[in-house]
Amino acid sequence: MRRRDWLAMAAFSAAACRKSGRRRIAVIPKSTAHIFWVSVQAGALAAGQEFDVEILWNGAPTETEFSRQIQIVDSMVAQRVDGIALAASDRKALVGSVDRAMSAGIPVAIFDSGLDSENYITFVATDNYEAGRLGAKKLGELLGGKGSVAVVMHAPGSQSTMDRERGFRDLLAADYPEIRIVAEQFAMGDRAKARAAAENMLAAHAGLQGFFASTEPASAGISLALKSRERAGKVRFVGFDFSDAMVEDLRSGAMDAMVVQNPFQLGYEAVRTLNEKLNGREPAKRLDLPARVVTKDDLDDEEVRRVLSPDIKKYLNGR
Repeated sequence: MRRRDWLAMAAFSAAACRKSGRRRIAVIPKSTAHIFWVSVQAGALAAGQEFDVEILWNGAPTETEFSRQIQIVDSMVAQRVDGIALAASDRKALVGSVDRAMSAGIPVAIFDSGLDSENYITFVATDNYEAGRLGAKKLGELLGGKGSVAVVMHAPGSQSTMDRERGFRDLLAADYPEIRIVAEQFAMGDRAKARAAAENMLAAHAGLQGFFASTEPASAGISLALKSRERAGKVRFVGFDFSDAMVEDLRSGAMDAMVVQNPFQLGYEAVRTLNEKLNGREPAKRLDLPARVVTKDDLDDEEVRRVLSPDIKKYLNGR
């Protein structure tokens, strides 16, 4: 089917299905495959309930399918939604799609991961550079300022994770010059690839003393590799984001710490800022949400529990 025919069908479908008088905000994540994005969805739905807007949640299965993301954004433009919240899979590839939406009079909030553009109403994200620095500081402390480490990265073009990785490198270079990064490899958002990368790093560097991961899939892959090589608890390991399995790894000592965002708040704020714009107020151009390091000792902290275990079912079951 030609692209213009597909867009025409999307517009026709929207006209047939739109609920009278209720605003619709499309929320387009990088993917729908990981618990991080499920928490983002719950936050977006919570904001939708609070502000009485309909949330249209649609994303690609994996975080590297930016061509599918382009299709989804174009579909939402054709449907004439009232606003779009987008977590861009690639900082360059999605610029044209955002430009088309803004030109059509549809405000766009970018969240989680940035664009090579300023043509949007607001950018809501964790300060990812600082989050990477937090991870480096923790790993540096765990290693006593000396040793060799490896990094399992996400994917080229993903601004949020590139910022984390850059922050990690910069702080090590500045504050821990005796810690060397001996290996880096992309996992492309795939835990199996992350596991293979980590196992290769362990095989190539017998004295490897630390790992840093910049995403949840990379963290999961490193954990599996450490367990399979019987190195869990022996190689210092700082992960990023969270899942039930990662929390268990933290409790067992297979992981030493994880740098945690608040994905529920991320989804909520992306929708809230769009609602603010639609009601005639200008949101801040940038809204930075803090990250924090979580260790085993923090798991019983009430604030940490709220971040790690938001009431997702309350919102997802009410869709």
